[in-house]
Amino acid sequence: MTDAGLFVGFGQPVRGREQLALQVFNEALQYYGELEAAGEIADFETVLLEPHGGDLSGYILLRGDATKLAGVRASEDFQRLSARAGLVVENFGVVGASLGAAIERQMALYQEGVEELAAVH
Repeated sequence: MTDAGLFVGFGQPVRGREQLALQVFNEALQYYGELEAAGEIADFETVLLEPHGGDLSGYILLRGDATKLAGVRASEDFQRLSARAGLVVENFGVVGASLGAAIERQMALYQEGVEELAAVH
């Protein structure tokens, strides 16, 4: 079930490390392709944003099963790649994401919290 994701966001390359940033970006795409081929993730999407004055230049969204994604995130290969990316691009980060049916579950939990806190007032 693809109800979970890993949002891998990044900003501009660190000045002077543009070539290295391209190298790590290509390594990431190859690695994510290997994860997809091995069934560790369902798929991934790469998005490059047009210049807008903000800190986010693009992201890669990995989709898959929450348990498998947790394993990917904890793997030495993923952590090594993330460390390398953090050295060559600004504002690198990885954030867990809810997708599909998981959004409904997250919103239900939020609604419960709203109702509980409204009762306190």
